[in-house]
Amino acid sequence: MDRTKEQILEQINHIIDEYVQPAVQGHGGFIRLEDFDMESGRVLVLLQGSCSGCASSTITLKMGVENMLKHYVPEVNAVDGMDDPNFNNPYYTIDDGSGFAEYD
Repeated sequence: MDRTKEQILEQINHIIDEYVQPAVQGHGGFIRLEDFDMESGRVLVLLQGSCSGCASSTITLKMGVENMLKHYVPEVNAVDGMDDPNFNNPYYTIDDGSGFAEYD
């Protein structure tokens, strides 16, 4: 049975919300699903907060998000990320040991 794009998007969103967001939010980041191309099987996500422009986000995207989505969503072949065009400071520091991030 072939699934509709809406069904696939719903499953991708669920996986991102349930498994990916908690991990990236712990580092001040956010990942949002932008699109899924039915022909190529490519997922496009927007990297926001500390994920936007971060060198480690590529590793997280490919080793974590892409592998997870390919495992649970058979229609997914690849995941591509794009940095948030409205955010230009991916770095943050912990100022007082409280565990709360502050952007420089």
